[in-house]
Amino acid sequence: MKDVIVITGASRGLGKALTLHYAKQGYRLGICARNEEELMKVKEEAIALGAEVVAVRADVANAKDVDRFVSVVEATFGTIDILLNNASIFGPGPQLLADYDEHMFQDVLHTNVLNPFLMTKRTLATMLTNDRGLIISITSAAGQTGFAEWGAYGVSKFAVEGLMQTWADELSETETEVCLVDPGEMNTAMHDIAVPNCDYPLLEPEELLPLFDHIIQHRGTVNGKRFDIDSFLEEAGQ
Repeated sequence: MKDVIVITGASRGLGKALTLHYAKQGYRLGICARNEEELMKVKEEAIALGAEVVAVRADVANAKDVDRFVSVVEATFGTIDILLNNASIFGPGPQLLADYDEHMFQDVLHTNVLNPFLMTKRTLATMLTNDRGLIISITSAAGQTGFAEWGAYGVSKFAVEGLMQTWADELSETETEVCLVDPGEMNTAMHDIAVPNCDYPLLEPEELLPLFDHIIQHRGTVNGKRFDIDSFLEEAGQ
């Protein structure tokens, strides 16, 4: 029987692409997003591809929503094998830090940092009990280099990088692994906010899928690693 994969932020963009990709491969899926209408459309598409799917409207920066979502997935499938921490927000768009509204700054950090912390923490008990687990979190080049006008989003990704490095060290003696994926700049609604009127080519979310397959196929060797799509495609000769 195929693994159970949990995907946050599954209603659009990369999260939707991952959901449909793994639905085609027969994985059992637990998906969530804040937009229930869009999420249920993705669920229907995944079911049409033959997948077993649990879809729950949830704000994964909220501990109660996280517990409810994960509990439903565990009650349905009995386990969680892979967690893809994909959900995030950009914020108000390009803006100098000096002009940033403090409440929006807090909201972006709260959403982007707390959700991978809460989801990882909540799923770890099952993974550690099973002596098997993989947690992949989405980062950004802005999580290693500060870019003007990327504001709280960039700061939040610096925090996600540190969060996952800490998890990796703490889990190094276990069979549960955590790693990061930098997907580069993708043709998504979030990128439209970050770079309005973008005039250069972007990757489609579907072009990232082979990288996630690569990580899953190499379980046992990925803990603490940071994968970026540019290096992956270069090595693959694309």
